[in-house]
Amino acid sequence: MKFFSKYKNKPQVVDGHRFPSIREAKRYGELKLLLQSGEIRGLVLQPRYPLRIQKKLVCTYVADFSYTDKDGKVVVEDCKGFKTSVYKLKKKLIEAIEGITILET
Repeated sequence: MKFFSKYKNKPQVVDGHRFPSIREAKRYGELKLLLQSGEIRGLVLQPRYPLRIQKKLVCTYVADFSYTDKDGKVVVEDCKGFKTSVYKLKKKLIEAIEGITILET
């Protein structure tokens, strides 16, 4: 039995990491080059951000990447082809609770 992705994305494996889409795998390649050239540092794949309200865990946002740019700013990135309603809600929550702005690529 063959399964198909709901959003027609094709999983890719790069450097032993499985990415759910070609877009995300391509972005990883770009970020890897920036890391090697010293433009960014501390690249993290699939960083998790627990979102709590009054100490109660509401949900966890899992980004595609996070890294620190040349200016020392932490960047949280998400490769989006289609923005689901759940993603939109979690994006608003992480901005409201943690003050983190998601860079969509």
